[in-house]
Parts: sequence; C-alpha cells; structure tokens
Amino acid sequence: MEFVGPRPTGKGPQEWFNGDVWFDVIHAGQDPSRLRANMVRFAPGARTAWHRHAVGQTLHVVAGIALIGTRDGSVFEAHPGETVTCPPGEEHWHGATEDRFMQHLALWDGTAPDDDRPETTWLEHITDEQYTAPRTRSH
Repeated sequence: MEFVGPRPTGKGPQEWFNGDVWFDVIHAGQDPSRLRANMVRFAPGARTAWHRHAVGQTLHVVAGIALIGTRDGSVFEAHPGETVTCPPGEEHWHGATEDRFMQHLALWDGTAPDDDRPETTWLEHITDEQYTAPRTRSH
C-alpha cells in the first residue's frame, strides 16, 4: 500500500482550454495500471477544445452544471451526481455554463504500451456558436 500526497494544482493550457480551468491530478497510473483521474474546475464560460480519447473518458459532475458537446451539434447538460461516458474515439468538448463554476472528476485510461495512439488527441477550439447551441438535459 502507498499513500500519495497531493500534487500542486495545475492551470489548463490555452491550447486545450478556453477560459480558466484548473486541475488536480489524483492518479496517473504507472504500469500495469493505466488509470488517469483528475479533478477539474472550470470558471464560468470555460470549456475544453474538441478532443478525443483513444480508450474513452468518463466524467462525473461534482458541482455546477457541465455542458458536454458532440460533433453532431448536441450539447447536453449534466448535473451534480450524474456521470457521462464518452466512448473511445468520440470527439467531444465539456465545460461550465456562462454563469456558474463547474467541477467534474475526469477518468480515462492511458493506452497500452504496444498501442501507439495518444491517450488524448486535442483538436481545434470550439466556436461561440457551438458553445451557445440549444442544450438538452441528459435524461
């Protein structure tokens, strides 16, 4: 058993995020574990760029309202206690509403040692039109 102390909070890079985003790495698995877990905090209006995960991603909303967008133009709302799973390779974005902070736990797997795909592929920033598209409740 190993107890790991907290790591310093990191600021999300502008290449990957619009607005202020901060994250705490909870777990960055070392072989044989590939689990990744970050607690991510978005300021009002902040969001990721488009991206995809080779092995998928799970988001568990802790506070605020999460917006999750897909390439077909859908924007879903997820509320505290709700969990969203993004399948492997699905291009998506996520972020906070315009008027509230949002916090989620992001979980994903790194790729296997013999898999040359990056675990996360970052793409272009979303447009204001994509961010403000009509929203649908998750269920």
